[in-house]
Amino acid sequence: MKQLFSVLIILSTLLIGCAEKKVVKPTEAPQPQTMEQKGKEGEASKETISEQKVAKVESKESPSKTEEVSGMFPDIHFDYDKYDIRNDAKPALKSVADYLIKNPSEKVLIEGHCDERGTSEYNLGLGDRRAKATKDYLLSLGVPSSRISTISYGKEKPLCDEHAEDCWAKNRRAHFVLQKKKGNIIKKRQSQILASDPISCAKCHKR
Repeated sequence: MKQLFSVLIILSTLLIGCAEKKVVKPTEAPQPQTMEQKGKEGEASKETISEQKVAKVESKESPSKTEEVSGMFPDIHFDYDKYDIRNDAKPALKSVADYLIKNPSEKVLIEGHCDERGTSEYNLGLGDRRAKATKDYLLSLGVPSSRISTISYGKEKPLCDEHAEDCWAKNRRAHFVLQKKKGNIIKKRQSQILASDPISCAKCHKR
């Protein structure tokens, strides 16, 4: 009887030990990527990089809010080595001032230019004085200072390349570049109506 009891104890111990053992599956070694898979991953990474570059370029090249119009007003001219406003320039300056006063949303850039004689440094200074003298005259006609900017190109942008007095006289000038806001009032008004009442504005687009 004691022998049978001992055998039962041994069998139960063996069964409990077997139950506690865990089955561990062998880990599979990672399979090497095929050339096709590598190619697809390479294409995906290239697309991501190109999309990022395009996004950066688009953000840098956002359209300007103004457009520049050159040649709307005639140039005014100066005597040799002078920056005084001549009498023959005053009618042109009056037309520039009248236009700016009637169009308060627009601005003007005044470029100062010189002929080829003299050093580049001296002509840059002379061109700056000519541009500022032109601005001062427009201020005297009632144009606000905030709507006028100036720049000097010295002798770097001549209209005429001949080495003669007639050509030099054309290059001693102040040039006007009008800076206008893009878009038109009608489209802006329609967008405002659409934001407040999209149903009523549907008629605007059918016209």
